[in-house]
Amino acid sequence: MSYEITGMEKSLRQRVVAFVSESLGENDTDFTVGPIGRALGLLAIPMMLEMGMEAIFSVVDIAFVSRLGTDSIAIVGLTEALITVLYAVAIGLGMGVTAMVARRIGAKDAEGAARVAGQAIWVAAALAIVIGSVGIIYAGPLLRIMGASESVVTGGQNFTAILLGGSASILYLFLLNAAFRGAGDAPIALRALALANAVNIVLDPSLIFGLGPFPEWGVTGAAVATTIGRSIGVIYLLICLFRGKGRLRFGVRHLRIVPELIGRLLRLSVGGIGQFMITTTSWIVIMRVVAIYGSAPIAAYTIALRLLEFAILPAWGLGNAAATLVGQNLGAEQPERAEASVWRAARYNAVFLSSVGALMLLFASPIVSWFSTDAHIMQYGTHCLQILGLGYPMYAVGMIIIQALNGAGDTHTPSALNFICLWLIQIPLAYWLATRIGFGPEGVFVAIVLAESILTVLAVLMFRRGSWRDQGV
Repeated sequence: MSYEITGMEKSLRQRVVAFVSESLGENDTDFTVGPIGRALGLLAIPMMLEMGMEAIFSVVDIAFVSRLGTDSIAIVGLTEALITVLYAVAIGLGMGVTAMVARRIGAKDAEGAARVAGQAIWVAAALAIVIGSVGIIYAGPLLRIMGASESVVTGGQNFTAILLGGSASILYLFLLNAAFRGAGDAPIALRALALANAVNIVLDPSLIFGLGPFPEWGVTGAAVATTIGRSIGVIYLLICLFRGKGRLRFGVRHLRIVPELIGRLLRLSVGGIGQFMITTTSWIVIMRVVAIYGSAPIAAYTIALRLLEFAILPAWGLGNAAATLVGQNLGAEQPERAEASVWRAARYNAVFLSSVGALMLLFASPIVSWFSTDAHIMQYGTHCLQILGLGYPMYAVGMIIIQALNGAGDTHTPSALNFICLWLIQIPLAYWLATRIGFGPEGVFVAIVLAESILTVLAVLMFRRGSWRDQGV
């Protein structure tokens, strides 16, 4: 019997290894047929790892920068709040790209999918020029608007200028990855971020602390390292795109500007950009409320947010997988399969994030101590992780439903829900609990959990109505 069990265990292990290897390699799987669990797994594994790689950027930066002191952590935190507006644009456009590419791949229109990717390249170029120029010229004033002290502005304006000035690396990384994800070529996006992270991990400490032949640039070095790493990732994506590997058979002819297609992409992306602009600007206001209580709470909140990203982004990858399945199955005229994929993904995500939330509750203090031993940062950071951890099960379901709506092309419903829950509920509640009730920064954290939970409930109700099935992209 023992030999039989050992053999069964070995067989199971071999099947798991084979499945993971298949998901990370190039394959020609049709995600509109076959078992839903298999399709979801093949897409989700590389997408979850991809989002984990994106989170590593943030955690690596803050891990090294935290050794420079509280002001340096605050520089990263305040700049990150500004950068989230750029992320909102990139993610919102990425939603449109993913939805349009996925719908065409599902309908077996590879030529149309490649044309969408070509238009995304031009849109990203135009935006990078505008955003980069504003970031370089107005870095200092932007930090002052965020409530930064003069010491933080002096030490951080180069950091902010470099990250915003290098916005092209962020935009192209998000949009090209969105195109590959929509096509079902998630391993390509994963490899691009893995390469970018490897470069960042090597350059970060080298440029921050002046290791070996590198200059010692302090917190500014972190911005240079991150921008170089992302740029190398973009170069890899462009090489893959123009070589025509995978499902996106791209050629120079697809760079021909098609105004009607750009217009459709922008119209579809408006809801996505608005959705994340609402979300990210609300986080900026939340950061401003936290800033009332000084640099220590800002630093603690920054650390907690980076750790939250590290947990949430892999789960967001599962949401991206659900969005791709929804788009491709709607393109193949199989809405029932699209809906079944969403509920399956929601169950998986709830199990995953509930486990992560439990870990945050139990080990919040030692986790925060990895980044800072300052007593005030430890106190606020521990409380923030524990309070936010309580909401993980609700976040899990909510992010899958929201991404499913986006994958179907219904980006306007999530925008409306975000406005109601984040601006009309979360911000007033955070200020009231923090200042009027006297909870301080902890009141802000409680407001976040309550608002996100309400958002999940409303999203589920809207998804059950089924109007997302009729979206045209």
